[in-house]
Amino acid sequence: MKAKNPPSTSNFVKVAIENDLESGAFNKRRWNGKPGTLSEHQEASLDEAKIRTRFPPEPNGYLHIGHAKSICLNFGLAKEYGGICHLRFDDTNPATEEHEYVDSIRESVKWLGFDWSHHEYFSSDYFDRLYEFAKALICADLAYVDSLDADQMRLYRGTLTEPGKNSPFRVRPKDANLMLFSEMKEGKHPDGAHVLRLKINMASPNVNLRDPVAYRIKHGSHHRTGDTWPIYPSYDFTHGVSDALENITHSICTLEFEDHRPLYDWLNQKLLELGFLQKPLPQQIEFARLNLSHVILSKRKLIQLVKEKHVEGWDDPRMPTLVGARRRGYSPEGLRLFTDRIGVSKADSWIDYTILEDCMRETLNESSLRKIAVLNPIKLIIENFKSDYTEICHAPNHPQKKELGKRDVSLSRELWIEKEDFSENPSKGYFRLFVGNTVRLRYGYVIKCTGFERDKQGSVKTVLCEYFPDSKSGSPGADTYKVKGNIHWVDANSSIKAAVILYDRLFATEHPGENGDFIADLNTNSKKTIEVQIESSAAEANKGECFQFERHGYFTVDSSSETGNLVFNRTVTLRDSWKK
Repeated sequence: MKAKNPPSTSNFVKVAIENDLESGAFNKRRWNGKPGTLSEHQEASLDEAKIRTRFPPEPNGYLHIGHAKSICLNFGLAKEYGGICHLRFDDTNPATEEHEYVDSIRESVKWLGFDWSHHEYFSSDYFDRLYEFAKALICADLAYVDSLDADQMRLYRGTLTEPGKNSPFRVRPKDANLMLFSEMKEGKHPDGAHVLRLKINMASPNVNLRDPVAYRIKHGSHHRTGDTWPIYPSYDFTHGVSDALENITHSICTLEFEDHRPLYDWLNQKLLELGFLQKPLPQQIEFARLNLSHVILSKRKLIQLVKEKHVEGWDDPRMPTLVGARRRGYSPEGLRLFTDRIGVSKADSWIDYTILEDCMRETLNESSLRKIAVLNPIKLIIENFKSDYTEICHAPNHPQKKELGKRDVSLSRELWIEKEDFSENPSKGYFRLFVGNTVRLRYGYVIKCTGFERDKQGSVKTVLCEYFPDSKSGSPGADTYKVKGNIHWVDANSSIKAAVILYDRLFATEHPGENGDFIADLNTNSKKTIEVQIESSAAEANKGECFQFERHGYFTVDSSSETGNLVFNRTVTLRDSWKK
């Protein structure tokens, strides 16, 4: 495949990969890690992959829809170009990381449809090697221990328009640096007493190159290494080196890391020159992160929503987390379609939430069986139908998939219909039930409204009608009845009660927080619970199963459901109902 004539589906990331494949830039790679740290399978697969990408989350929270874009991109590119994608946990901060998040990340990546086989890694796997690298950098006069406190370091760092100043500890002798660094590792100094900094250029216009921190003291238990280490490498020190150790060819990350790329390259190049790494070194490529309207994707703000109980946890179906999306009923196919549809670009832009909803409708329409549910029930009585008689009608399980067959739907004298399907004073163009009008009961008979009854408050409680015995759907005489209205219903004698939670968008504004506190932009009507009537076959539904409720949209059985106490979440309406 020639990069100068890329296929129409190519983007700048694919073009870069195709150029590298054509030039052979990443042929004959060697494992940069410590001997014996690879399994037999991993060593055997080193050169069988044309490219190696990675998805490197920090295990300090739950993944969200923005991460789905990165997951689909990295795993998708590896698959498309005959490569391998690693799952690596960049676990360098014991204060925020937990094994709970590791398990959740694994499960979410698998749910999206991707598999990393035996290529799962942790940055903590490399702590011994990273420590040796740091000592070598000190010996090469490329790193030093700084004893400035945080406020002083901030002052010395400079600003975006003014260069920084060298720390007075920058000239500390190598032997003193090595001794202090060793004492840091032995736990002899408190948090914040010292840091290890890379010696680059305090006058650089790129603040990331102004002697960035490589190690800091953190006395805390790590989820994998326990209390072994009182010092931990910084993300910037760890991330690029871990890529190189794993022979990653293309380090694909979001645009906020573009200014970090010179540091990424500087560190790997210095370790190459010191003999710790092998060519070729990984190439970092940045793409625009996902900006989704009506959604917050900041991990800090998501934590605030949970801690302040604006939502009911990380898996609240209104949350943009993958566990929340899954509970709401969003499909992995829909998320993959969404990431494919929005594409990859270099420029930041906003994606309207309706695009995500359209992708869900498109995939759920294919996969969801149909059910009949009445969300706002009112009683309908067929007066000329025998009171002790029940008839069976037949409804398709999926109108586009005849092979899935039909299900039995019982019909008796008393039915539930939608309240909106009857009007005392119909407006022009209203074709549903009103006194004297005829409609078809979907899958059943044509009926004519003959009257109605009120309750004590004066509201309509019962609609009265009569049916035409020769008008049943599918019968020889059915076509002789020409009606404009077609309404759905459930049998009052066999239907079951269920709770339906009507979820809407969590935020009422397009860009939450744009004009102040994002909490003030919360949609106060983002959740409403109603009691509905649903056809009896739904009693057998399983948790997580998604159905299309005819006329209403897609609904998923919530994880809180129990036998005899069904709870459905509204996943998405049949069409965009959001009022801008």
